Amino acid sequence: MNKQEFTITVYTENQVGLLNRIAIIFSRRKINIESLNTSPTEVDSVHRFTIVINEIEEVVKKLCRQIEKQVEVLKAYYNTEEEIVWQELALYKVSTDAIAEKVKVERLLREYGARAVAIRKDYTVFETTGHREETDNLIKALEPYGLIEFVRSARVAIIKASNSFHDRLKEFEKKEPGEEVIENEYLDKNEEVFTM
Repeated sequence: MNKQEFTITVYTENQVGLLNRIAIIFSRRKINIESLNTSPTEVDSVHRFTIVINEIEEVVKKLCRQIEKQVEVLKAYYNTEEEIVWQELALYKVSTDAIAEKVKVERLLREYGARAVAIRKDYTVFETTGHREETDNLIKALEPYGLIEFVRSARVAIIKASNSFHDRLKEFEKKEPGEEVIENEYLDKNEEVFTM
């Protein structure tokens, strides 16, 4: 089996130390995290972790099951690139002189949908959003004009078919403490459990 890129989405309670425990699950298995983003969701007190890794699907399934064993985790999903809508934000610092003197650079920035977010005497900062290939292409295009610095954010992603889970998250919040919540109901009962 060949490794491919997967985006793991983890819905959690917002608890101190959970990020560290999730990261340990990956490091113990020597799996490199390509991108990691945490953010609040549309449901109060529920956070979303978006984690990008390159791995085989069987390992990713086991990782999700292991992540779900954490007390504060409500659900962990994994998706291929075709099953999500995603973007990354990139910032580029370029010499202001190069921008002012060379109209070609200005045209180039418009072509890539970049916009100025800070203009100073010595440099200008542009931002753009897109897939990694798009932001990488703009790096290559700006290098001859004095690219000073570049930074890219982690991936933000929305699962295309996630409406039913969002409704379930709202139901979880309404449940009284002690009410039983069935976890891992989407998993095959015969699948092997990953042990630490």
